[in-house]
Amino acid sequence: MPTILLFHHVQGLTPGVIAFADALRAAGHSVHTPELLDGRQFASIPDGMAYLQQLGFGTVIARGSEAAGVHAEADVVIGMSMGVLPAQYLAQTRVGMRGAVFLHGAVPVSEFSPAWPRQVAVQIHAMEGDPEFVASGDIDAARDIVAQAENGEMFLYPGSAHLFTDNSLADYDATAAALVTERVLGFLAKL
Repeated sequence: MPTILLFHHVQGLTPGVIAFADALRAAGHSVHTPELLDGRQFASIPDGMAYLQQLGFGTVIARGSEAAGVHAEADVVIGMSMGVLPAQYLAQTRVGMRGAVFLHGAVPVSEFSPAWPRQVAVQIHAMEGDPEFVASGDIDAARDIVAQAENGEMFLYPGSAHLFTDNSLADYDATAAALVTERVLGFLAKL
């Protein structure tokens, strides 16, 4: 079974992120949830973004790399929104990665390397009306990643919420989140 690094979103390592990790653990997966924001949790995305601006995107990516060093056995990364940054960086640059799952975000491949490593399977999930995903251009980056991967899938769900997989936040959508979990478990089973 794969060993997973799950990187949280900008509101922090919330109970909902832990619940998602626990759902994967219940299926037998080893899941590590590194802390990227100094143990802080934020009441809103803007609050978290304000802290992230002070901290720096590079620091978040570096902390993800440090976690990969601590958990050298990890061969799958999952990123939730902001957590896509370190997840995608590792998926594109770290030798031995087998898979990546991006929830609520994606960045252009060119941020980290000239091309997506074709052998790294990828699955991307977002809501079709999420302005953080659609208007920001993440959807275009996601389409490009999926097109470059030998095994790539993108799933768009009805609605406009951003962090809809986190059951501790107002954006939570139980139906869509259950389908994401089912699809992620299916993806992991094939690696």
